[in-house]
Amino acid sequence: MLDKKYLKAFKKIVGDDNVYDDKAHMIAYSYDATRTRYEPDAVIFPRDEDDVSKILAYCNEHAIVITPRGAGSGFTGGALPANGGIVLAMEKYMNKIIEIDLQNMLAIVQPGVINMDLQKHVEELGLFYPPDPASEQYSTLGGNVSENAGGMRAAKYGITKDYVMALRAVRPNGDIIRAGKRTIKDVAGYNVAGILIASEGTLAVITEITLKLLPKPQFAKSYMAVFPSVDNAMNAVFKSLAAGANPVAMEFIDSLAVKAIKEKLGVELPEDAGALLIGDVDGNVTEEVAFQIETLQNSFKENGCSAFLVAEDTKEREEIWYARRNVSQCVTVYGSKKLNEDISVPRSLLPEALKEIYKIGEKYGFSVPCFGHAGDGNIHVNVMVDGSDEKQLSDGHKAIEEIFQLVVDMGGTLSGEHGIGLSKAPFMDIAFSKEESQLFADIKKAFDPNNILNPGKMGL
Repeated sequence: MLDKKYLKAFKKIVGDDNVYDDKAHMIAYSYDATRTRYEPDAVIFPRDEDDVSKILAYCNEHAIVITPRGAGSGFTGGALPANGGIVLAMEKYMNKIIEIDLQNMLAIVQPGVINMDLQKHVEELGLFYPPDPASEQYSTLGGNVSENAGGMRAAKYGITKDYVMALRAVRPNGDIIRAGKRTIKDVAGYNVAGILIASEGTLAVITEITLKLLPKPQFAKSYMAVFPSVDNAMNAVFKSLAAGANPVAMEFIDSLAVKAIKEKLGVELPEDAGALLIGDVDGNVTEEVAFQIETLQNSFKENGCSAFLVAEDTKEREEIWYARRNVSQCVTVYGSKKLNEDISVPRSLLPEALKEIYKIGEKYGFSVPCFGHAGDGNIHVNVMVDGSDEKQLSDGHKAIEEIFQLVVDMGGTLSGEHGIGLSKAPFMDIAFSKEESQLFADIKKAFDPNNILNPGKMGL
């Protein structure tokens, strides 16, 4: 519990109405999508960058731990106050779209802006912000940058880091820094913005983001392809891309996930589906869209596709996407607790990776439904266990560790979009050498020598 003198000092900075240490706020800011709970000692709502600077400087001087937080929608505990202290909640005031520069096609936003709000705003102006994490309706852009969020459109358009042009941020000592510029090219100095992206709030608190925008594509189509097996579908992924396909999204659902969707939601899906690939193509002329659909269809059929469906209107597009958007909640038919990992491997290794992942599940007796962003090699692996059975939980974590080792041995990574946070921190030594881990620690110390900013995340 914080000494009352500290709370008084914070109230002098942001006002009485923006500092809370009551039980309701402590509970509300104690958890994220992991459902793991750590209560802070206080919650502070900064009104602007100057508030952030003063709060951090005070915390640094008095060795008070501080955890930045957006919407708290993360899956790895990145915004959890695991060491108590202050939660710096950015969503209440710092949630404005500051500028849309139509001539240079960029947006300047505060970290508390909701992803979908920016998407809708710029689309009304004929522009397009592609990164679309599954949490787009409530996750904040500051959180997206801190975790380097991905999404379904990453196959064609990339992820958050591909759109960050510049940042303003506050270091733990209160210093305000700028990283990057509004220009397309900037090779002066170190790429500090690149270091802050995906740093999970461990190095600095982001207060302003400059994002690249694109022209909004004029036409789009959605498709669903049915395959007899996961192996057929995974081979179709990288072979179709090599054949010239450039889909916006290429999402994968395996047979276990298909069965769960049918059982939970009553959605009509092909009975014989060993796997589905679902996605979109887009373009500024109808001929480009037609070419993409034809390329996918031909390549898919060469790799065993038994049915290829194309939506003809908005209603059919929504029906195709309904299964994919709701698959995560459906796989709980296989177990009360989902150990959800977002591994990523080179696309050509997807067939082998999925085969081995299913073998690990069989070894421990678990169902492991898989789905995700096959177009960019990022798969959500769900080890399903009985959450009340300690042995199953223990075996589940052993299975996850084996999956991580498999993925890293294939040249893949522990996370394609969720980040490391608390939940994956114990596995960092699988993915990184001692020298690399020491480099991370050195960077952390350079930014935050007193280790007050989100300590413990990523094992730092």
